[in-house]
Amino acid sequence: MVQKAKILLVDDRPENLLALEAILSALDQTLVRASSGEEALKALLTDDFAVILLDVQMPGMDGFETAAHIKRRERTRDIPIIFLTAINHGPHHTFRGYAAGAVDYISKPFDPWVLRAKVSVFVELYMKNCQLKEQAALLRLQLESGQPLGDGEAARKEPVNGGLLAELSARLAAVEEQAEALTKQLDESADTAAAATAAHLERKLAGLRRALDALEPGSGTAGSSFPGEG
Repeated sequence: MVQKAKILLVDDRPENLLALEAILSALDQTLVRASSGEEALKALLTDDFAVILLDVQMPGMDGFETAAHIKRRERTRDIPIIFLTAINHGPHHTFRGYAAGAVDYISKPFDPWVLRAKVSVFVELYMKNCQLKEQAALLRLQLESGQPLGDGEAARKEPVNGGLLAELSARLAAVEEQAEALTKQLDESADTAAAATAAHLERKLAGLRRALDALEPGSGTAGSSFPGEG
């Protein structure tokens, strides 16, 4: 069963959280509520999220301060943040949102279809990244479990290892195809932050492909270089 992505909804007004849940329920992902910046930071200590929808105007710790804390933590600094605000103080206010690390800044009332589409892009990127990490873990296991074998034993093991490599290659090819299609889709939109994230994912996929190719018979595995999983 495919694990659902988690989306963090942060707003001090229950009616706004309810509205966000109604809009995003069609994505069929796990929606997590937080009614304050402090509550959001607590949730981020234990769970991984695909994207954060963060209200700017909140009593106590506002959205900007909450985002600053999120970006300072190594565990959470790469989670996309979409700011939601009911007020508009002009370009300076918007710039402050991007400076705080937001990938998007949306004024209320917003178009439900647009918001859902933006969130779905980051959910899809998150799921692709999870698939990439799974493939990397399988490859790492294969590398770490390799034992020096005699010629006879190596001949007997080669079909098994070859079958594993073929399976990994096929899985990786499927992820590569999906990532390529997603990148083309994002290239046609104005969401440069999402496009940059997709390009980063493709670079990691390329590194994983090189590592897999290095395991093919006759290519040698010298160097044991491995693509990062961050």
